[in-house]
Amino acid sequence: MSRQLTLVGAGELSDDDVRAALDGVRPLAVLPAGPAAVVDAARAALRPGEPLEPGADLVVVTSGSTGGGRGVLLSAGALRASATATHQRLGGPGSWLLTLPVSAIAGLQVLCRSAVAGRPITRLAKDGTLAEALARMPAGDRRYTAMVPTQLRRYLDAEPAALQAFDAILVGGAATDPALLARAHADGVAVVTTYGMTETAGGCVYDGRPLEGVRVRVTDGIELAGPTLALGYRGDPAATAAAFADGWFRTRDAGTLGDDGRLTVHGRLDDVVISGGVNVVPAAVEAALREHPDVADAVVFGRPDAEWGQRLVAAVVPAPGATPQLAALRPWVTERLGAPAAPRELHTVPAVPTLHTGKPDRRAVAASIPPGAS
Repeated sequence: MSRQLTLVGAGELSDDDVRAALDGVRPLAVLPAGPAAVVDAARAALRPGEPLEPGADLVVVTSGSTGGGRGVLLSAGALRASATATHQRLGGPGSWLLTLPVSAIAGLQVLCRSAVAGRPITRLAKDGTLAEALARMPAGDRRYTAMVPTQLRRYLDAEPAALQAFDAILVGGAATDPALLARAHADGVAVVTTYGMTETAGGCVYDGRPLEGVRVRVTDGIELAGPTLALGYRGDPAATAAAFADGWFRTRDAGTLGDDGRLTVHGRLDDVVISGGVNVVPAAVEAALREHPDVADAVVFGRPDAEWGQRLVAAVVPAPGATPQLAALRPWVTERLGAPAAPRELHTVPAVPTLHTGKPDRRAVAASIPPGAS
């Protein structure tokens, strides 16, 4: 008899739902909160009512950063392997604070780690503070949480003492600026950078080092293998065959492996902008822009250009009281990354929109700025 997928709204997800999936009793998928179009797109990717592929216990919709979300098939074994390896790397099981959306793998994995550790989950209250959440966590236990870089930046400004109270804070979902990491470490915050994706049951490389059992190699891009890998994509055997082969997952991310085996991730191969014949990684330009005192946040993307092939376009959130100027930002980026990386077009935006995973939505930013706008 075929197994059927149970769909649960993000606001209705219970700890029992997670435990049932981890025990292989009731396959689970979580619909994101948000506009009807977002929910409908996720529902379509999840294919409710169709027989579930063998071995799948959790189906998670990707962010759609490459043009359309897919349902990723994860087994309970992969989820447990990820949670166990995480605790092993961090120094042992502990209590977890949930600050992330539960429709995405990062938030779901916080719930899975908590269940595997046998601890009750603590949730950050809407509009609540970290300090208030910490007060509700079990006393005398190790304390962990996970967040995206934007959250880390905000809490460093607002509640640095609360951040210092965690034994480890996993930061992933998007590239973390070196300057932000340096600031966190200088403030005594135990930040651990993570690299991974839905197809690897979340982060599987911590601070450049693979978790127990995870293998990394770099060919045309970064490839990952090990016990945390997904089974494939929901209802899409062709996409599964293209991404998963011989026990390896092709990430479509650019990276390098150092002589010491440490992985450095350079960004999405799809996101690379070729300007004047030079490959430019938008994430690196964004990191440089965020270091400028006039810039609070930034998104960079490419647009066709008759002279350069592509030109770098920067959309920035001004720092309080500041008015960023292209004439100041171009030499700032040139000094750090070289002239080809300097934006040739600048726009200001009130905030950077995010996907349901918490990642910056470059497509939404680009779509909101018509070509020729200024």
